[in-house]
Amino acid sequence: MMIFNKRHVIKGVMISTVLLGAGALLALKPSPAKPIKQKDKRPNIVFIMADDLTMTDIGPFGSTQVHTPNMDRLAREGVCLDNMFNMVPVCSPTRQSLLTGLGPVRNGAYPNHTMIYKGIKTLPVYLKQLGYNAAIIGKRHYAPDESYPFDFLGGRDEDNGSGIDIDLSKADEWVKKSTDKPFYLMFTSNQPHEPYTRGNQSAYDPEKVKLGPNMVDTKLTRRRMAKYFAEITYLDSLIGVCLDIVKRTGQENNTIIMFATEQGNSFPFSKWTLYDQGLHSGFIAKWPGRIQPGTRNPAMLEYIDITPTLIDIAGGDPTKINTGSKDGNGNMGFDGVSFKKVLLGQQTHVRDYVFAEETTRGIIQGSDAYAIRSARSKQFLYIHNLNFTEKFKNTVVRMPFFKEWQEANAARSNYYQVRPEEELYDVVNDPFDLKNLADDPKYAPTKAKLKAKLTEFMKQQNDEGIATEMKAFSRQPKTGAVD
Repeated sequence: MMIFNKRHVIKGVMISTVLLGAGALLALKPSPAKPIKQKDKRPNIVFIMADDLTMTDIGPFGSTQVHTPNMDRLAREGVCLDNMFNMVPVCSPTRQSLLTGLGPVRNGAYPNHTMIYKGIKTLPVYLKQLGYNAAIIGKRHYAPDESYPFDFLGGRDEDNGSGIDIDLSKADEWVKKSTDKPFYLMFTSNQPHEPYTRGNQSAYDPEKVKLGPNMVDTKLTRRRMAKYFAEITYLDSLIGVCLDIVKRTGQENNTIIMFATEQGNSFPFSKWTLYDQGLHSGFIAKWPGRIQPGTRNPAMLEYIDITPTLIDIAGGDPTKINTGSKDGNGNMGFDGVSFKKVLLGQQTHVRDYVFAEETTRGIIQGSDAYAIRSARSKQFLYIHNLNFTEKFKNTVVRMPFFKEWQEANAARSNYYQVRPEEELYDVVNDPFDLKNLADDPKYAPTKAKLKAKLTEFMKQQNDEGIATEMKAFSRQPKTGAVD
């Protein structure tokens, strides 16, 4: 376990202060402020989202390596949802499925660097109709902009390490002005997305980094992982700033704070893949007086459930909303459902299965078309590689550390790029998805059932598999791309 003394931690925060600008000072030296007196007593909502963060790399979900005191505090004061899942392991589709409550193929935003169909409604539309102010600060990575009528408080869609990445003082100013209505503030960080340039990178010794059994242990992998860990701690300091903004403005007892890890990190078998490390996501929520502190809930959930939940919390009825998108049966409602009762500890079951898709057509340096689909129960993960005769490619396979993988463990590195048509994993007994059971007769009924469930889901989503993959370019606006 990495040991941090007080001086070391403060040094990391001070570095963050320089990079953040005025916003970070709020976390170190809280200044007195008059509490906001809102006329509407419905709860405010602060939604914090990481960028390429594997859930098991933070304290609340098991890490003993990475220093995350603010995430740990949030978990102590709220509930950890242990079975939240993403539906697409890349950034833009993730955000747009979350903000529409619709699956990625159904809303049109299924490749990366993508856009939703015209006419589909989004979370800021719903919340503003319910009388909320709604703002976003940080990474947007959605399109078209007019479909997402947030108050944009600044930020950028990628961070190369130069200058100020995000100035959270803008969020502080906006919150202070929300006196007439309850507010929804979404802070979408660029961390810990590569190139891993933020944070106190001397805090983590590459030689002491522990790698999972799904990784190949090389020097460059350890160095890259140590830098990634530093960015997680930097992100944690930003969460501390957000917590302080809420507290200073006197809104702590009437504000829900949610934190999501997004998809997995940009190492092999994580982001861009449908393995658990790519899709299983950390989620923490705090709601003073409503959510019991220090609790955990095992309910299986998906990111598409978040928008219906927030509508429910804001006083709307998500079951009666026309989303602007039809499924295969002509239904124009959400794919997601509210998990408000899960947050309140009144329910521990929502879904029996979760589903996902990955489109490589259109990702940076990706395969021409390597369509992947998956279905998962609590115990088993089924993956169908529709174009399994092709080679899986992305930016990772061109990096120096992956060349080390190929030299050190050809079998493992080759499996990342050349996979069988079907994969089946017992995620309870094999959490790193190392033993493929797809050809084992003992598991044939399990595979058949998950495959049938996946077929049903694809039909409901109007997902035609390879044909849908080949249309991916039509879903990308000509505005350039970030990873």
